[in-house]
Amino acid sequence: MTAHVLMYSTGVCPYCVMAERLLKAKGVDEIEKVRIDLDPEQRNHMMQKTGRRTVPQIYIGDTHVGGFDDLSALDRAGKLEPLLRGE
Repeated sequence: MTAHVLMYSTGVCPYCVMAERLLKAKGVDEIEKVRIDLDPEQRNHMMQKTGRRTVPQIYIGDTHVGGFDDLSALDRAGKLEPLLRGE
């Protein structure tokens, strides 16, 4: 079982696509996507919650991972899979 994954994204974000691809390769079947380009209120919520303006912004469980570069760095460090397992 994998932890809940939430990703703030837009429809034209290549880093969002790469993040989704990496997560799916790690066995994540479901990603809750919040499209901030379709809902300006969600963009404001994301910026208040994360302190960042760029997408993707990814949460695994209650942990704010950050963007694609942060996600990729976690994977390279061997810390992504334990986080996805909820460890």
